[in-house]
Amino acid sequence: MKKVFGVPVLMVLLLIPVSLFAQSTIKLGHIDSRLVFAAMPESDTATKQLEREASAMQKTLEDLQVEFNKKYEDYMKLNNDNTTSDLILRTKEEELRTIQERSQTFQQQAEQSLAEKRTELFKPIQDKAIKAVNDVAAENGFTYIFDTSGGAVAYTSPDSQDILPLVKAKLGIK
Repeated sequence: MKKVFGVPVLMVLLLIPVSLFAQSTIKLGHIDSRLVFAAMPESDTATKQLEREASAMQKTLEDLQVEFNKKYEDYMKLNNDNTTSDLILRTKEEELRTIQERSQTFQQQAEQSLAEKRTELFKPIQDKAIKAVNDVAAENGFTYIFDTSGGAVAYTSPDSQDILPLVKAKLGIK
């Protein structure tokens, strides 16, 4: 008797989640986040500011290279002159090593500084774009939004809606 009663209850319990799943609709959307960032005017401003800083750092690095080249030419002239003492040559060699070390240290620090600046400039823009995507998804009842910019999405169904126009409208971008 227990087996007969247990089977219908089990069937009902198994069918409840299936019927609930069948009643809920999944709404899919997709967006290419690179296009959102490219359309945001803040991205242009941040990119230009980052390029200015990179250019200033490149100029300093070039100045160090010019200084190294000049000292190297001086060293080579002294080295070719048979009357220059070893002490002077060693001193000039040490100057060259010092300039080269300064140049390498500066380059490493510049790269780190630019990476930090990039994060500082683009994080608020990224956060604003993510908020807009989340708001559009919530307002329009999307279950999932896929970012197609990374190339990880192999297929996009015709049922998936491109929400780029909605996100642009949310951000006030034409």
